[in-house]
Amino acid sequence: MTESDADGWFAGVSPDDVDAGAQAIREGSADAPTDWPVEAVESGFAEDESDYYAKLRAASIQATREAVTERERADDQQLVHAVRAMDDCESEANELAERVAEWAGTLYPDAGTGVEYATKLADIDPETPVENRVISLARRVAALADERDELRTFVEQQAPAVAPNLSNLAGPVLAARLIALAGGLDSLAKMPGGTVQVLGAENALFAHLRGHASSPKHGIIYTHEYVRSTAHDQRGSAARTLSGKLVIAARIDHYSGEHNSELKEELDRRMATIRSRGADE
Repeated sequence: MTESDADGWFAGVSPDDVDAGAQAIREGSADAPTDWPVEAVESGFAEDESDYYAKLRAASIQATREAVTERERADDQQLVHAVRAMDDCESEANELAERVAEWAGTLYPDAGTGVEYATKLADIDPETPVENRVISLARRVAALADERDELRTFVEQQAPAVAPNLSNLAGPVLAARLIALAGGLDSLAKMPGGTVQVLGAENALFAHLRGHASSPKHGIIYTHEYVRSTAHDQRGSAARTLSGKLVIAARIDHYSGEHNSELKEELDRRMATIRSRGADE
């Protein structure tokens, strides 16, 4: 193989070794483009140009598959799956609880509503086939509620390990939801503050862009105490301040992972100023 061949991704790779080719594509680099098909043929890696592109395609697909697998196994993606599963359990439990309440209302004069009632009903021993079905459904609700609680505990434990600064500012669950909405910690770290501010309010934002609604001031960060508990006329300022700090926290978590206690202190000071502004008015 000539010296110029050494830059090719196929250098030192057996023509039939797709895994080695994939690794070379993922890890290799070249100073400048060149006529790779010609060099591949001259080096004996490929029989002709068509064969070169077939080998390149197979190696590229394998390289992409490996990259996706690694990404899905990353800690932030596991956190994303956990918080989404927690929310799914919450949603399913509430929906089934409504069915339990409606059905139980035809059997028990003191029937209640919600997940809490379904959980209590799950402890009753059925006396008839109909009661058996209702109580069985109630037990499914109770099981979903238990799973939701266990997933929440997992998220609260994992989020500070994956994103310590973001979790410190937002709380573990909100931090996990922001990472999930962004598609990952790396994506969140690359977002501007204004985008993070309206994450979770996409429907309202699209309605605004179509001219059917006013611009949303906040999305899921509304659940943060600093936004939710701030006076209405100062809530926009609170949301902008919080989202800006959350982006900084996400960037630190993604690029360095070092805990920065000053972020929280600075956020607290800024929010105190914003809230005092509302109180003075």
